[in-house]
Amino acid sequence: VQLQASGGGLVQAGGSLRLSCATSGSIFSNSVMGWYRQDPGKKRELVAVISSGGLTNYADSVKGRFTISRDNAKNTVYLQMNSLQPEDTAVYYCKSSYRDPWSARVFDYWGQGTLVTVSS
Repeated sequence: VQLQASGGGLVQAGGSLRLSCATSGSIFSNSVMGWYRQDPGKKRELVAVISSGGLTNYADSVKGRFTISRDNAKNTVYLQMNSLQPEDTAVYYCKSSYRDPWSARVFDYWGQGTLVTVSS
């Protein structure tokens, strides 16, 4: 399984960006997909997750501004980011979590990250 994140860039405060994460392999539709972010020197933190059935959960800091969605036909997960603030500056990573139905093991796969920079 390979994940390719894209869509990062430089934006002014109050602006918007849309991140995409294209996933190879046949397990996408049965995977929980998530977006995480990491500032240098800080721990990687959860931004948003979406279940295989479309249920979503967000970090408090992005609720009402970010929207996660998925297109199972395209094996792609998106993160629409509106009203961006300088504190949203980070490298954003996508993650796929697949639970094997036979062994119950969870397999996690990470994308390479895309940099989002928000200027004030």
